[in-house]
Amino acid sequence: MKNQITLLLILFLTSFAFSQNSCSKYYPFDQGTTSQITTYDKKGKVAAMVDYKVESVTKAGGKEVANINSTVKDDKGEVIAESNYDVICTEDKISIDFNSLINPQLFQQFGNMEYEVTGTNIDLPNNLSVVQSLPDADMQMKVNMGGINMNINLSMTDRKVTGKENVTTPAGTFDCFVIEYTLDIKMGMNRTSTAKQWIAEGVGMVKQEDYNKKGKVTSSSLLTAFSK
Repeated sequence: MKNQITLLLILFLTSFAFSQNSCSKYYPFDQGTTSQITTYDKKGKVAAMVDYKVESVTKAGGKEVANINSTVKDDKGEVIAESNYDVICTEDKISIDFNSLINPQLFQQFGNMEYEVTGTNIDLPNNLSVVQSLPDADMQMKVNMGGINMNINLSMTDRKVTGKENVTTPAGTFDCFVIEYTLDIKMGMNRTSTAKQWIAEGVGMVKQEDYNKKGKVTSSSLLTAFSK
């Protein structure tokens, strides 16, 4: 169960490392853009790496849709999950569809099964400013395990822009807005944590830290590569 939650967190927390070039200010990309987010455990050791690539960008009905490929690797570089998902850009914000973020490979150990995902997308507007409140987001998944339902619920609440900071990572130095939020996960057990994300204009997420109830860092993520 602990490993399932860890992988779910990696996919969930790092899957919005890209967005749209023409209508999004903070998550630009063009087809072929690549990025890597490296996640570290509480001791600072590499836990996983997520490689992203913008496969295609399409325009229709006043929307721009980017299809992103993400490949999750363990600390030894072995691929443990791969998925494609869409990011939708409309007017002055981007919206990430939860239905496309959950990777079916999370449930390989359970065999073939049916599952249903509902939820509210993560929205990020272009007009970020300090003390600004952002919309909550949530996801509910029901997995049918031979007549027994397994429920997974995630919610991001209290999303706020709390400051501006300069951040240096292996990919460079960036001026960032800081976004903080509370993350609740229910997956046979309840887990509540808080997180900070550092978002840079023209790049996207460059850093994240996750904290337990005592305020100690339980994991962190850094942008370790970025190429257009």
